[in-house]
Amino acid sequence: MRLLDWRVVAQLFVKASSLQRKRATLTVAAIAWGTVAIVMLLSFGEGLKIQLMKGRRGMGENIAVWWPDETSKVWQGLPEGRPIRPLMDDISYLRGRMTAASGVIGELTSWSSSLTYGTTTITGRVTGTNWEYGEIRHHFPQAGGRFFNVNDERDKRRVIFLGDELAEDIFGEVDPVGETMFVDRVPYLVIGVLQPKMQMGTYKGPDEGGSVIPITTFSAQFGQQRLTNIVFKTRTAEDMPLAREQFNQALAAKYRFDPTDEQVTGVWDTVEGARVMSNIMTGMQIFLGIIGVLTLLIGGIGVANIMYAVVKEKTREIGVQMALGARRGWVTGPFVLQGLSYTLVGGAMGLAIAVVIILLLGLIPVEGNQALEFLGKPTLSWQIAAATAAILGGIGILAGYFPARRAATVDPAETLRYE
Repeated sequence: MRLLDWRVVAQLFVKASSLQRKRATLTVAAIAWGTVAIVMLLSFGEGLKIQLMKGRRGMGENIAVWWPDETSKVWQGLPEGRPIRPLMDDISYLRGRMTAASGVIGELTSWSSSLTYGTTTITGRVTGTNWEYGEIRHHFPQAGGRFFNVNDERDKRRVIFLGDELAEDIFGEVDPVGETMFVDRVPYLVIGVLQPKMQMGTYKGPDEGGSVIPITTFSAQFGQQRLTNIVFKTRTAEDMPLAREQFNQALAAKYRFDPTDEQVTGVWDTVEGARVMSNIMTGMQIFLGIIGVLTLLIGGIGVANIMYAVVKEKTREIGVQMALGARRGWVTGPFVLQGLSYTLVGGAMGLAIAVVIILLLGLIPVEGNQALEFLGKPTLSWQIAAATAAILGGIGILAGYFPARRAATVDPAETLRYE
């Protein structure tokens, strides 16, 4: 269209809008409400997704957990049903053969040890493991403490790292770090307390309720060499299939069993679990988005209905304009521009209202409230904003286009008989 055409379209649009303020107000309000609905739904979905992913990472990222089992297949003349019971020394053996793994650790577990400080005694879980456990399993210490290191493991030092809930149960208001407590009547120095964390996955119980000591110290005190389980980690999710294959081959070669025996080689692969969770969350966001779009379409239908009503009311006027030589664009342009303007103005208002609501909800404290911690806070991302803007633009164009097309097909001669 030429510059003159645009000026004419703009003048006609301004005139039509000034005569339909009440309709315009109601239409903008409907679009604003729909925008608030879709933005809030998608923001709550995004917040929940972030919390679930955060909770999944609480146990560690890109890790697999294996528990000893019995063979279910005959192999090289050996019968099925043989128990496979790896020992502490097998950790170094596996590390040398699992090039795809960035870390391999073993665990020894006492489920009901007596934990004592002063006059307080409780029964708790004690895990003996390698010093890399802290990084692999995201056991990050609170300020002033630390996780045990390679020297603690090598020298069999009696040091202990406590879960935050366990530390509170034993020590109360006393700072545990630097204090001496007893594990089955053997003194241990508390060197660190776990940072509070959200944990969606667990295989022994929440980390907040357990304690960890060097594997060498555990073996010396409890006289145990057989591993309760093995954990290995990869640098990326893509490395996990190869790491699992190397684990199966290395363990099968030493203990002489079929490496394809899934009963003995089955692991809990958190990478696979994360993929499933991601797909579920994507599906949920799509579902919420569909609900929001349908809500927004109601406002779009309202815009289209108003435009059709305007076309009907202005049928005689449109006919006169076309009879006097008005260009097609002069007739259709104001309707398209009017529908698009109503939609975008309502969308901008709705987005502003939604942002204010999200900011206010973000001020609500969630600490100590498990339900709110799980649901998370609504989060507005640029993807949500871009999707909302695209939907609003599409609805606005369509809401104005179809009435405009109807206006362009008006027969000037027929309009003279229209009442």
